Formats: sequence, C-alpha cells, structure tokens
Amino acid sequence: MAISFVDPTASIGDGTVLGHGCVIEAGVTIGRGCRLGHHVVVGADTEIGNEVLVGDHTSLGKTPMRSPNSAPRPESPLPPLKVGSQCLIGTHVVLYRGCSLARCVMVADLATVRENVTVGMRTIVGRGVAIENSCSVGAWCKLETNAYITAYSSLEDHVFVAPGVLTSNDNFVGRTRERFRHFRGVIARCGARLGVGAVILPGKEIGEDALVAGGSVVTKDVPERQIWARNPARYFREVPKAQRLENQ
Repeated sequence: MAISFVDPTASIGDGTVLGHGCVIEAGVTIGRGCRLGHHVVVGADTEIGNEVLVGDHTSLGKTPMRSPNSAPRPESPLPPLKVGSQCLIGTHVVLYRGCSLARCVMVADLATVRENVTVGMRTIVGRGVAIENSCSVGAWCKLETNAYITAYSSLEDHVFVAPGVLTSNDNFVGRTRERFRHFRGVIARCGARLGVGAVILPGKEIGEDALVAGGSVVTKDVPERQIWARNPARYFREVPKAQRLENQ
C-alpha cells in the first residue's frame, strides 16, 4: 500500500479523502468534502475548493518546463493553480500552475490545461483536450474530445468546439525569427460553434453565433450568425433563427 505524503503546511478540509500514494506539497489548501484518487500530486500553493473530485494519477499545479528554443517568452512567476468548488477532474489530467477553473468545471481524462488559462463556470473540457498557455475560455462552453486550443486564444461564453478541431497561432510555421512578433491565437465569440475536424488559422475570429462546418479550413474572419463551409471556408448561408443561442 502506497502511503500518502501531506506537507505540514497544507490545509485539508473536513471530510476530504485522499487515495493511496498522494503527494500534497507545501501551502496547498483543499476544501471540504473533496475526494482525491490514487497517486494524485498537488503542487505547492494550489487552492482547491469544496466538493472537488480528482481522478487517479492526476497532476495539479504543475510548473511548466521551458526549452531554450521555446517560442513563447519566459513567464514571470506564476500564481497558484485555483480549482473552484464542485469541479470534476478526471484521471491522468494535468493542470498547470497559473491556471484557474471556476466552479462546476469538468475536465475529462487525459486533458491538459496550461499556465495563464482561465476557464469559466460549468464549462466542459473533454477527453484529451489541450488548452495551451495564455488562453481564456468562457462559461458554459463545451470542448469535445481531442480538440486543440492554441496559445493566446479567446473563447467567449457558450462556445461549442467539436472533436478534433485544430487551431493555430503561427503563420510562419516555425520558421524565421520574425514569427515571434506575430503570434496570434483565434477568437470565438459568444455562441460560436466549430464543427468536427475544423481548422482555424492564426488570428482568425469566429463571430457571435456563427457556425464553421465540419472539415472546413478557416482562412478569413467569419461574420456573426453565418455558416461557413468548405476548404477554404466561405459563406454557405445564415444560421437558422431556431438554432441561434437566443432561442435555446
């Protein structure tokens, strides 16, 4: 049986249960009624709310590594990871230091959420989803299996991202030092929907309540309440009134 380690400076609320082999580092705060699976690692100073469920082999508050040839500039010291009350965190999830989850967020198995990311309340981050650094994700969003949200992106409230959606922030595709001045993530306005396997190129904006059809490649901004399709994506028709967010 693996014995858990809890640093003396950590605070654990009433009714919280730790699985075998957990590591709780210095300054961690865990609220009431939480349940941590086996071999969970909670990094220093992490703040976890009440009634949070964490799956086996998950890492919370991981400090990012930085390669000498990493494109993003080094970050200033990162604040602690914050996990709101009643969040559900799956198995083999990695949440980095500097990330913040609002209450009732679900992060499914094998997902990764990087530093300087905020996730709004009741958003679902699906299985295998990767959210890179310096992103904001609004409330009531749904990011489905294996979606990739590139660094410096912004998703507003009620955004739907279907499985296998890919986003990019580098128009120079990793060549020349000029690229370092032009990194731009994608923007998805309130109620935008991205169909399965869609590809959104750097800096493109998907307008409010717009829909990108499955398999489309977005090379231009998509206006609000329009459906765009094909490769490259172009206007198809207006979003039907019955499908608009205001009518749900």
